[in-house]
Amino acid sequence: MSASGDAADHEKRSGGNTPDPIAEYQKDFEAAEKKIAGEIDPGMRAVVVAVCVLVLLLSFTLPHTGAANGWDVLIYAQPAVDEHVKLPSRIFVWLALVFGGVFSILALVTRRWVLAWIALAGTAVSTVFGMLAIWSRQTLPVADASGAGPGIGLVLGWITVIVLTFHWLKVVWTRTSMQLAAEEARRNAADEDPHNDWTV
Repeated sequence: MSASGDAADHEKRSGGNTPDPIAEYQKDFEAAEKKIAGEIDPGMRAVVVAVCVLVLLLSFTLPHTGAANGWDVLIYAQPAVDEHVKLPSRIFVWLALVFGGVFSILALVTRRWVLAWIALAGTAVSTVFGMLAIWSRQTLPVADASGAGPGIGLVLGWITVIVLTFHWLKVVWTRTSMQLAAEEARRNAADEDPHNDWTV
């Protein structure tokens, strides 16, 4: 069989389709875009967030009210019971530890956008409960009038959570804006290419 016959036979078996290199590049580009879209680049904010996490953990060792520190409030130890610690304070320390501490660290280490979103949402809610915790220590009922007001640890933890919320908001907002701009640029480039038949 001649070489031309072999080539025709091969083309017939393959259906006459040859790989489209442009389509392959498009698939690679879309895969890379999806990967980048799921990541964050906090830049120098990573240092600020890391320092805030350390300060937040430090605030747990300081008095939150009277003789009860943050860890006492977290596990509702006897000092917290003696100081008549209310539910807002207990919710605040748990939210601050889980979202301000754990999820902030996970988001920094993995650089995953979804973890940054969770850290943002959690610290935002923590901010509200921190305010309620301070308020509850300043408006004790008559029966608990001997209880102490908000301690330095509670105030420091609340301020730190506010700072974390601000920085996670900036990171998430920047990532979202860049992602939307990249998608818009890709769609515009695809529309302007006369040889483009890709599905965007």
